Amino acid sequence: MMPSRPPHHRRTLRRLPAAFAATAAGVLVVGLAVTPAQARGGARAPLGTVAGTVGDARYVPGPCPRTADPAPALEGARCGTLTVPEDRSLRRAKGRRITLGVAILPALTSRPAPDPTVWFAGGPGDDAVSEAQLAVDGGLNRDRDVILMSQRGTYSADPALLCPNIDEFNARAVGLVYGAPSTGALHVQATKACRAQLLNLTRDLGAYNGTESATDYADLRLALGLKQWNVFGISYGTDLALMYMRDHPQGIRSVGIDGVLPPSLASGALTWKAAREGFDGLFTACARQPACARRYPHLSATFDGLVRRLEAHPLTTTVTVPGQPAPVKVVLDGGVLVNWLTSATHVAAGVPRSIDELAHGNPQRIAEQWAGGKLSPQAIGRVAHGLSYGVFCSEWTPFETENDVIQGGRRVFPSYPTSVLANAPQLAFLHADCRAWNIPAASPSVRAVTRSSIPTLVMSGGFDAQTAASNGPYVARTLSRSTVVTVPYTAHVTYAGSPCAQRIADSFFDHPTAPNTGCLAGVQPPQFEIAP
Repeated sequence: MMPSRPPHHRRTLRRLPAAFAATAAGVLVVGLAVTPAQARGGARAPLGTVAGTVGDARYVPGPCPRTADPAPALEGARCGTLTVPEDRSLRRAKGRRITLGVAILPALTSRPAPDPTVWFAGGPGDDAVSEAQLAVDGGLNRDRDVILMSQRGTYSADPALLCPNIDEFNARAVGLVYGAPSTGALHVQATKACRAQLLNLTRDLGAYNGTESATDYADLRLALGLKQWNVFGISYGTDLALMYMRDHPQGIRSVGIDGVLPPSLASGALTWKAAREGFDGLFTACARQPACARRYPHLSATFDGLVRRLEAHPLTTTVTVPGQPAPVKVVLDGGVLVNWLTSATHVAAGVPRSIDELAHGNPQRIAEQWAGGKLSPQAIGRVAHGLSYGVFCSEWTPFETENDVIQGGRRVFPSYPTSVLANAPQLAFLHADCRAWNIPAASPSVRAVTRSSIPTLVMSGGFDAQTAASNGPYVARTLSRSTVVTVPYTAHVTYAGSPCAQRIADSFFDHPTAPNTGCLAGVQPPQFEIAP
């Protein structure tokens, strides 16, 4: 599933629009001695239809979790919940418990492989169960069951730490100067309001992070009675997958990661690098297409000049947005342009024309896309900002200064003003927000490099401006049985928009050490729009 306009959520590294009761018999799972779920007479019961316990975690079959939008892919799914401690520290192990929604999509074949695939959603803060359609559309359940579990705090979990007030602020902010101190003050005010709301749902915001989520998945495998499974993570889900295979390697047959975010590098500076690589990929593709090169020469220089010019002199316009009762005021400045293009690589064919029109005084295409995404109903109340901040503020910002963000941006965009570079793409005012969030820093070990011999597929997109394609070879250095793939002309999360990426992933899970990547040779560039 690929969006028809740039993804809209500010606070996450991957934003796809939402696409996307059995009789329980108890099984005790102790440590790693997993008792397979058995039906009467000795036959194995369908995965997810039998309850199981491991330590303080318990899986119970039940109704399918709620999703933000209709989810046809869940028809026929086997569902339930995993209940886990909110805080696993020894001192509080018997404390509050939280519930995570689980949905298992049956394989399309009558004889599925014994090792299912578990899906790690992006964000941080996206809901895995709501991405069921994306997994099905890509054929991930062709011959394996696919397991979707909400990460703690996300839409189909309880509690769900959503904070729609932040989404509503982001919608209003299309009429504000993006990087202005006054906008930042309002942003932090929205973050503080979110924090106050969530403290009515949990007293431990620091328990919502990658380390705890990785342990949740380790518990799920054991509670389901699985000897081994495969892992497929997208965007932030790759950070979680790398953390999971580092900290809980037992029972993992293979790992696929798409849109790679290494835990050891995750930072604002890294997102600047990703923007540079994604922008250059798109601009180079235009320059190599004769009609695009003739009509839109020097596209990179034109865009950089617009960033500088509009940062100094923001442009205000109005646009019509479907569902809005009146024209919407939009302010375009340098920061908006960078963030627009970071997502607009998903609709690459129209990007050169949009930049050219703006350069000639017509901002409508860019303004409509920017406002349309922020004001879309799918932009409100889907994202778990409580998990987003839990990850960012414990695992990212404690290990990077605000000056590091600026210097990281300056290395790759040396002509951009400091006011633009201070806010990494999609992470505006993050350090100020994290000071307001006020949770403890994670241990430095959370950023340790993942070293593993588990077969791993490392996929990136040549137009990915959200997680750099160069992150793939970086993580592969310490993954001794990895296959690195860059899908040309494809934006963030190749599996969502590239049939070739889907075929490679399917081949990998069938043959983890020798996937068929032959389709890459046939991937064609977009036909860029040429204005009259």
